[in-house]
Amino acid sequence: MDTSFNSSLLLSLTTFAYLGASFLYVAFCIFHSEKVGKMATALTVAALALQTTGLGLRWRESYQMGFGHAPLTNMYESVVFFSWAIGLFYLLLAWKYRARTLGAFAAPLAFLAMAYASFAPGIGRAITPLIPALQSNWLIAHVVTCFIGYAGFAVTAALGFMYLLKEGALATDQSSRLPETEILGDLIHKTMIFGFIWLSAGIITGAIWADSAWGTYWSWDPKETWSLITWFFYAITLHARYTMSLSGGRMAWLAIIGLACVLFTYYGVNFLLSGLHSYGTI
Repeated sequence: MDTSFNSSLLLSLTTFAYLGASFLYVAFCIFHSEKVGKMATALTVAALALQTTGLGLRWRESYQMGFGHAPLTNMYESVVFFSWAIGLFYLLLAWKYRARTLGAFAAPLAFLAMAYASFAPGIGRAITPLIPALQSNWLIAHVVTCFIGYAGFAVTAALGFMYLLKEGALATDQSSRLPETEILGDLIHKTMIFGFIWLSAGIITGAIWADSAWGTYWSWDPKETWSLITWFFYAITLHARYTMSLSGGRMAWLAIIGLACVLFTYYGVNFLLSGLHSYGTI
């Protein structure tokens, strides 16, 4: 009997809930129906609740199997958490800034992450014991901080895409329910800072963890190197924002390019470059 049945079922339902929410958000943007928008938000909340419960059950199931650990230790679990963080961050932004239309861009990202985790070949979805390098109290701190930062950058990229669409709509005098470019530009800046702070915390906790696991804070492992490249990309972008008044479409494009750096840092490095973090592919 598969002891992870309950959590697997809930996480599978989460995938389809995010897909449904994505369609509803797109319909909301097209037909301007507040009822549809509320349904989309309600379904996103339900998806996040299912996902949270599924992660909790998976955590409990690992203890029932005799080697309890947080569900953050392999590719499958980290991608699920990435999706969870995107969903949570979007809902918080939508509530604070009344930016429901962002759901048409954020919900698909949460869905794609879950779809990848659920259906991509070569990703182990079974609950397994931790390898020695992962048996550390810094595990949760490192993974959580990194992926909250990644989620922040994903939403930043979604906002960047919205900005480019809005800029195009303005240029052709077409109406749009998207927020004004000034609001979108401000949100791009704020969410990028949010992601940058959490990524910085992730790199710091990762260095401390590396010292306890391998006896060195930094070993120029491919993932460490690309994490630093990504950190410098956002650091330079934010610096240019302050010193050169970088804004508008250029910031939007950099937000999208930054997400590409993030995705390569986590997924591309795992599959294309071997190193100390290669266990992330299991």
